[in-house]
Amino acid sequence: MKKVPQIRFKGFSGEWEEKRLDDIADIVGGGTPSTTVPRYWNGNIDWYSPTEIGCSNYVNGSQKKITQLGLKKSSAKILPADKTILFTSRAGIGDMAILKKDGATNQGFQSLVLKDGFIPYFIYSAGYLIKKYALVHSSGSTFLEISGKQLGNMNIKVPSTLEQTKIGDYFQKLDTLIEQKEKRYQKLEQFKKAMLSKMFPKNGAATPDIRFKGFSGKWEEKKLGECVLIQRGGSPRPIEKFITQNENGINWIKIGDVSTDSRYITKTKEKIIPEGEKYSRKVFIGDLILSNSMSFGRPYIMAIEGCIHDGWLLIRDEQKMFNIEYLLQLLSSDYMIDQYKSLASGGVVINLNSELVQSTNVYIPTIAEQTKIGNFFQKLDTLIELQLQEIEKLKHLKKASLSKMFV
Repeated sequence: MKKVPQIRFKGFSGEWEEKRLDDIADIVGGGTPSTTVPRYWNGNIDWYSPTEIGCSNYVNGSQKKITQLGLKKSSAKILPADKTILFTSRAGIGDMAILKKDGATNQGFQSLVLKDGFIPYFIYSAGYLIKKYALVHSSGSTFLEISGKQLGNMNIKVPSTLEQTKIGDYFQKLDTLIEQKEKRYQKLEQFKKAMLSKMFPKNGAATPDIRFKGFSGKWEEKKLGECVLIQRGGSPRPIEKFITQNENGINWIKIGDVSTDSRYITKTKEKIIPEGEKYSRKVFIGDLILSNSMSFGRPYIMAIEGCIHDGWLLIRDEQKMFNIEYLLQLLSSDYMIDQYKSLASGGVVINLNSELVQSTNVYIPTIAEQTKIGNFFQKLDTLIELQLQEIEKLKHLKKASLSKMFV
């Protein structure tokens, strides 16, 4: 069995050494002070639960705190910062984070307190191997769990401390870059949501809170059904008889063909024979389609022709009243979602139907103002999409690097 990785940093050679996990780290469980004793709680000792782990590479402050007395009266133990990797051992096995401030955990952990010569970020990066082992060796009738003793039996290959440091530094920089990109993406999403709420009139208002310079006057209010054609899709049945591998088949547009990081339908996984068009709904480039179930109310612009199944509603601007990008953003707004909920029976939307969508109120400015708004959000969406693409590329690089830089 090989004991060297496929890719190594320059200057390193020789086989990695195989060790048991309990030779690398002391494996420490946690505990919970009695919740009925107030003196055990709201102290100054961080006390983590598994739900707090997995969103960040580091943790330096818990949601709940315990007192010194609470620590003493439970099986929780103080874990040292910068050499402890928190590892969830039940109810979501294998979530990890490096502890940046001394703290304790509940019993849902088997944390790794590293011994001298082992680099935290190297072991943390090898966490996908530890998680894989833990999932295979976990047991339990009520919920799956792995014990500290069982976890300690794992064999893991490690290089010299210097090579560990080099590998750990590489993945730390990569993870930091991914985290920065994700924060940037979240800020853009929050900004877009805020602008959608301010650049479209609120219910009962005839003008938005924010407008581009040079535009004034009230927006016209109409029922959406007065402005556009709204029709439900259809599915030929049984669908298996209509699916074709022929390249000249008709694009068969399903919910699974859409991407959350794009507002356009550009391709489909399947096609149907021409006869299937009689039992479906044909859509053309420039049409909008709106999901009416699952992630209901999510609109997309057609960049291809095809047929839609009954999980979609066709929105066609036959009267040419809208800038397509404006209409897309209007249908994406909370204002529209709130109307769906208000109009639905019991205030709960399970499926959108054409009658419900037709009865919604929409505000319509001039085409010039629509175009300005549409262009603004189109540029913003492009930024968001690019950010997501960069995140996916970095995650792909990390996955590929993990498979080649560890044994």
